[in-house]
Amino acid sequence: MRYLLFFLIVIPAVEIGILLFAGKTIGVLPTVALIVATGFLGAYLAKKEGLETVKKARFEMQFGRLPGEAILDGICVLSGGIFLLMPGFLTDVLGLFLLVPVTRRLFKKLLKKWMAKWLERGTITIIR
Repeated sequence: MRYLLFFLIVIPAVEIGILLFAGKTIGVLPTVALIVATGFLGAYLAKKEGLETVKKARFEMQFGRLPGEAILDGICVLSGGIFLLMPGFLTDVLGLFLLVPVTRRLFKKLLKKWMAKWLERGTITIIR
């Protein structure tokens, strides 16, 4: 919860500053075109990677295994798609990192660590 303030105030303020700078440097229309292009790119990549994640999950479940890695991939792909659809260059970079399989591995490791801490502290409940 302590990061919520950061995400709701600081990140949008920085994004606005970068967008204003880009608009002044390369022009308003190219800046808007970049924002729209990254939105379409995000939608395409999220769909492509999302379908790949569903295939992995189905494959794991066919053999009676829990699709843990596929679920983490799905969380990253969904988050990456959302970040790419948000206007702004910082969120676009973060979204791309979450959608590209090579860089997604780093985020999956962080996600595993966070989940392990939540489980140790008892701040997350698993219902069976």
